[in-house]
Amino acid sequence: MKYAIAGLLSAISVSMMSSAQAADREANAIFETYCFSCHGTGWQDAPVIGDTSAWQERRAKGMDALLSNTIKGINGMPAKGACSDCTEAELQSVIELLTAEKKQVTATTSTPAATASPSSVQRSSPPTSKSRAAQRSGEWRNYANDGGSSKYTPLAQIDEQNVSKLQEAWRWNSPDNALQGSVTQQRASYYKSTPLMVDGRLFVSTGFNLVVAIDPASGETIWQYDPKAYEQGRPANSGWQHRGLSYWESGADKRVIITTGTGELIALNAQTGEPIKSFGKNGKVDLQAGITQTEAERRLIGYNSPPAIVKDTVVVGCTVTDGVQTTRMPTCHLRGFDVRTGKQRWIFHTVPQRGEPGVETWGNGSWQYTGNTNAWSMMSVDEELGYVYVPTGTPTNDFYGGHRPGYNLYGESLLAIDASTGKLVWHFQAVHHGLWDYDFPAAPNLVDIVVDGKPIKAVAQVSKQGFTYVFDRRTGEPVWPIEERPVPQSTVPGEQSAATQPFPTKPPAFARQGITEDDLIDFTPALRKTALEIAKQYQLGPLFTPPSLPDDSGRLGTLQVPSAAGGANWGGAGFDPELGYLFVQAANQPSFTPLEPGGDGDDAPRYLGGGRTPDISALQGLPLTKPPYGTVTAIDLNRGEIAWQVAHGQGPTDHPAIKHLNLPPLGASSHSFLSSGGPLVTKTLVFFNQVQREIETPAFSKTEYYLRAFDKRTGDVVWEHKMDVPPFGTPMSYLHDGRQYIVVSTGGGGMPAQLVAYALDPYRSNKDREEEKAQ
Repeated sequence: MKYAIAGLLSAISVSMMSSAQAADREANAIFETYCFSCHGTGWQDAPVIGDTSAWQERRAKGMDALLSNTIKGINGMPAKGACSDCTEAELQSVIELLTAEKKQVTATTSTPAATASPSSVQRSSPPTSKSRAAQRSGEWRNYANDGGSSKYTPLAQIDEQNVSKLQEAWRWNSPDNALQGSVTQQRASYYKSTPLMVDGRLFVSTGFNLVVAIDPASGETIWQYDPKAYEQGRPANSGWQHRGLSYWESGADKRVIITTGTGELIALNAQTGEPIKSFGKNGKVDLQAGITQTEAERRLIGYNSPPAIVKDTVVVGCTVTDGVQTTRMPTCHLRGFDVRTGKQRWIFHTVPQRGEPGVETWGNGSWQYTGNTNAWSMMSVDEELGYVYVPTGTPTNDFYGGHRPGYNLYGESLLAIDASTGKLVWHFQAVHHGLWDYDFPAAPNLVDIVVDGKPIKAVAQVSKQGFTYVFDRRTGEPVWPIEERPVPQSTVPGEQSAATQPFPTKPPAFARQGITEDDLIDFTPALRKTALEIAKQYQLGPLFTPPSLPDDSGRLGTLQVPSAAGGANWGGAGFDPELGYLFVQAANQPSFTPLEPGGDGDDAPRYLGGGRTPDISALQGLPLTKPPYGTVTAIDLNRGEIAWQVAHGQGPTDHPAIKHLNLPPLGASSHSFLSSGGPLVTKTLVFFNQVQREIETPAFSKTEYYLRAFDKRTGDVVWEHKMDVPPFGTPMSYLHDGRQYIVVSTGGGGMPAQLVAYALDPYRSNKDREEEKAQ
């Protein structure tokens, strides 16, 4: 007999759920969220409901005790875990459910569970928001589960005690695998899409921008839609990779929304996969129309992140090609579209235009030709306020800005935009006149925290710099002071670097910032000597040390720490609403930012630069700097402190030069060009995946393809699963037919692109768990 709603319902409930009304399902979900962590597991001797052995007697006895305690709870149920914020209406809903269940058990004591008839008791559903109700019912309706990008699920069937018993439930092969080499000669890149789970279906995008509906229990394809984007040539910047979809519904109108790499906004019927004919032109909107002037410009702009949806407005950013050898580039200004018709409602210029606020920060009229400054990553949404929170990137070019003097608003900023009008509510610029490719790389997290006894609805933005910037999300007021501090100045002719940069006073940085000789590797005297010799070739300095030219002393340029990849990257952070912890993985690695003459032509910059890997071949595959090389950090946002930080991965402990030292885990890179998504936060665990290959530069370790689970409170690794394919995407979790699944996208880039799903053995009972505890 399988679990139903995380072990709450036996086969009686499965039968009841098939014909019960929505209120029953909501009450079941409330039980799963607030009650099951104790009453489905026997935690601290709580009465167990859902035991598969002697189920009738156990369920009847359990319901007696639970009903008594829950009824008392109307006047203040003892807080154990999540039940402390269960409302009176929610408790009443659970009471009605359990009362009906008890009657059903009593009436069928001699009837097999599988043939029991459903209850006919009528119940009212408690008032809850759509996002909260979706979490409780085990769905995953947004890229990060909710509009606030928490990446959190309250599901607790998989916990620290049984996570080691996870097993592969199913594996789905992307249709991209068959398309490559047969239908198209294009090649899909690393597979990074995070599925949605709505109404008993998974929805996922592929690297080639197909949209597929999948059975969540078997991994079988239900329908697929192919926009044939691969017929239009390679997308800008990052090629054929895609991070996910968006979902919208109003009554019976249910839509899956995708932005394609080649510039289309498409709305599909979630049931059939057919384009919504009334949306745009036969279901499609040309996103390039109105923002590109030529075919060449069209090729410079692409889309690979899920758009944000605020009520009935779809908010779209874009990616723009980096590393160009020109000062004149397009940008993809932020735009809002009607989710029903596809009609553009507004545009917000991320590079201000003539007469707009902020245009004065673009000296010499550089607003007229400078591009990029784009919102390429994910965004977050506060539906109550009607705001969308948008992270933006570096203006053209990444490492030299002599042609764009000034602070360059709204580059490398967090924008709070009224999604109904496109008007700016507030903004914060994290990097003035950016020279380091320090884009805001990830969606900010909307968090409810308590600081010095004061509740604050906040927004927390992690960065490549390794900072976490925390603001009141209504006003933009910093929760803790952010100070403008002097930083080193550029010596490059024609460059005018900013005299100061913003430094948060809390929380502390979660990544190494800047580099000195003290940061160089010192495992052995010989390695230390070699590292010092290598470092002499470069300019070292604190965070925000500008790029530099080769000089007469033999220095080749500046070593930048964190690298242009971060710090944090597109996977971003996850948030636990119970602990108030923000979880983020980061890399501690340098990049080399050499500058060289820019070439001929009116549009050629005076200098060009690019983030490269320094030549550390003399270290025979070991990093230049001290460990840890990759970390997982928990940040207590109520206190503004680091709760814990641990090395992520084993790292190069088995390297012949240091193997004899028997070192603890040193950490491996959480990203470089092999970026590997963000966290999944559950009731007791936080999951991170890791991809590291044995490559010459940088070689942090041998090949590592892992999905790991950490104890949220301590950072201890409680489960480590080595995979046969690299897990690039951000994991997600859902509940289907009473079974919790964890799914992650894997492969691509020359390997088969797949989704891999994990779950517990559905026949494993609470009795099994009790016996394990006793042992």
